Amino acid sequence: MPSRPSKALATFPNPAPQRDYLIHMEIPEFTCLCPMSGQPDFATLYLDYVADRRCVELKSLKLYIWSYRNEGAFHEAVTNRILDDLVRAIAPRFARLSARFLVRGGIYTTVVAEHRKPRWKPGIEIEPPRFAPGGDR
Repeated sequence: MPSRPSKALATFPNPAPQRDYLIHMEIPEFTCLCPMSGQPDFATLYLDYVADRRCVELKSLKLYIWSYRNEGAFHEAVTNRILDDLVRAIAPRFARLSARFLVRGGIYTTVVAEHRKPRWKPGIEIEPPRFAPGGDR
């Protein structure tokens, strides 16, 4: 049976909760629809997080990302909504979602949203994202 888009994010226990370690994911096939024109918007999502007790399961994340394919959403809103859903699912110590949208009307858009657990002090260096103009990270 083929997979279907889903808003459910499955999780699993962090295998090393005693340590801060960075989990980095690149999701190059994000699509949603422009709420004004209905035309597709394409982006690469860069997810960085430091897990606390839970990690996000990859297949569920793939199906979750797929669920936006036919939804209208402004870049700013969808980036923050995805981060909020991830934070609700895994309650990370730190999470950053950088959404690098392809050119639309001659303008590249990158939206970066972050979450930090209150009073958490990083045990590792967390660098800000760096993007080349109009290109890859």
